[in-house]
Amino acid sequence: MLNASLTELSAALAGGKLSSVELTGAFINRIKSLNQKLNAFITVDEARSLAEARASDARRAQGAGRALEGIPIAHKDIFCTRGMRTTCGSRMLAEFDSPYDAHVIERFAGAGAVMLGKTNMDEFAMGSSNETSWFGPVRNPWDAGRVPGGSSGGSAAAVAARLAPGATGSDTGGSIRQPAALTGICGLKPTYGVVSRYGMIAFASSLDQGGPLAKSAADLALLMNAMAGFDARDSTSLERPAEDYGRELGLQIKGLRIGLPREYFGEGLEPEVRARVGEAVRWFESQGAKTVEITLPNTGLAVPVYYVIAPAEASSNLSRFDGLRYGHRAKEFSDLADLYRRTRAEGFGAEVKRRILIGTYVLSHGYYDAYYLQAQKIRRLVARDFKQAFGQCDLVMGPTSPGTAFALGAKAADPVQMYLNDIFTIPAPLAGLPGLSIPCGFDAAGLPVGLQIMGNHFAEARMLGAAHRYQQATDWHLRVPAGTPL
Repeated sequence: MLNASLTELSAALAGGKLSSVELTGAFINRIKSLNQKLNAFITVDEARSLAEARASDARRAQGAGRALEGIPIAHKDIFCTRGMRTTCGSRMLAEFDSPYDAHVIERFAGAGAVMLGKTNMDEFAMGSSNETSWFGPVRNPWDAGRVPGGSSGGSAAAVAARLAPGATGSDTGGSIRQPAALTGICGLKPTYGVVSRYGMIAFASSLDQGGPLAKSAADLALLMNAMAGFDARDSTSLERPAEDYGRELGLQIKGLRIGLPREYFGEGLEPEVRARVGEAVRWFESQGAKTVEITLPNTGLAVPVYYVIAPAEASSNLSRFDGLRYGHRAKEFSDLADLYRRTRAEGFGAEVKRRILIGTYVLSHGYYDAYYLQAQKIRRLVARDFKQAFGQCDLVMGPTSPGTAFALGAKAADPVQMYLNDIFTIPAPLAGLPGLSIPCGFDAAGLPVGLQIMGNHFAEARMLGAAHRYQQATDWHLRVPAGTPL
C-alpha cells in the first residue's frame, strides 16, 4: 500500500479494497514512526486528516469520487492553509494561522485529496540543503547524515521515505528538482504561470513556481492535473485551456531529438553522476532517440544572475514582515524603528538576512544599473540560448545536480559552494521553462543520481512521457531507502 502508485491507490479506493481512512491512517502511523528521525513534517493534524478521509469515503459511497478522491497529499509549508499553521520554515511565521487557502490547496481539495500535513523547508525557500529551517534540518532517507536538498527537502524526504504518496513543492532556482534528485524521486517545475502563486508565500515573484513531487512521472502527471489552472487572483497566472498532463505517457521515443548541453558535462560534475546520466541517455538512444550536442553559452552566468535577481525580489517581498500586521513581533523595543530592527533580527535566520542585504544593495541608488539591470539583460540571453537550442532538439537532458547528497553541515559555512549546487537547475526558471528530475541510478555510496529533462514552454506532457517510458524499462524510481524499510 505505502509503495503503490497514485493510480493503484485510486483503483483500490474506487474498488472498495481500501478506504481513505485506512490509507490516511497508514501514512500517519508511518509519519509517527519516522518523522522524528527525518524531520520531514513541521505540522501534522491527525484529527483533521482523518476527518477529511471520512468525508471522502462518504462521497465515494455516494458515487461522487473525483480524480484524487481520498488520496493523502503532503504540502510544502509555503502554501497557506486555513486552519493549519503556515510557517514557511521561519520563526517569523512560526505561529501564523492563515485566514485563507492557497489556490494549490483549493485545487487539491477540489480533486478530493486529503491533506496529510505541512512539510519542512528551507526558511522562506532560501536554501539548497534544507538546513536553514527554524524547525531544524531535514535528513535524507538514504543516509540520515546527509542533506535531502532544498528548499522542498521536507516534501522530497516524505515521498522518498513513503511518508506520503505525493507532495507539493515550489521551485525558484531548483527547489523541486534538486531535492528530488538527491532523494531518488521525481519532481517537476512547470512552465512559469501554469500553477497559480496565490497563497504561496513569495520569495522571488518572477521565478517562484509551484509543482509536484512523487515516485514516478505518471504520478506527477496526475498531480499536475490537479494543481494547474488559471487563477484570476494571480496576475502571472496563464489563462489557457486545461490539459491532461498524462496524454503523452505512451510517447514514441524513436525520432525524439535530445539535446545534450556541452556546458552541463564539463568540470565540476562528479564522475559517477556523469556515468549514470550517460547510461540514461544511452537508453534513450537505444530506443531510437537522436542525441544532438547543443550549447547554452550563458549557463556559467546563470548562478550570479540568479543571486542578483532573486535576492532583489526577496528584499522587496519580505519587507512586509515588520512586526505590525502578522507574524513574529519583538517583545521589547523603544520606538517604531527599534521594533522593526528587533523583529526582523529575531524573526529571520542568517541565510534570509544575507539575501535581504544583498537584494537591498543591488537595488540601491548607484548600483541598480550595474547589478540588477545588467542581470535582467543576461537573463534574456539565457532565455535566448534555450530558444535557439529548441530549434535543434525536442528535449534537453543532463544532470540535475553536479553531485549526490552531501553531509549535513558540509557546505553551511560557504554560501558560494552551496549556491553552485543549483548551477544546472537555475537556467530553466530564469527562462520560465519547465524542468523535470527523475532518478537514473546510484553512486558507489548508494546515493541517488538525478537525470534532468527540460522542454520548451508548455512541454510538460512530452517531458513526462519521455520520463515514463524510461521508468517502464528501469526501476530506479521504485527503490526504497534501506533506512526506512516498508
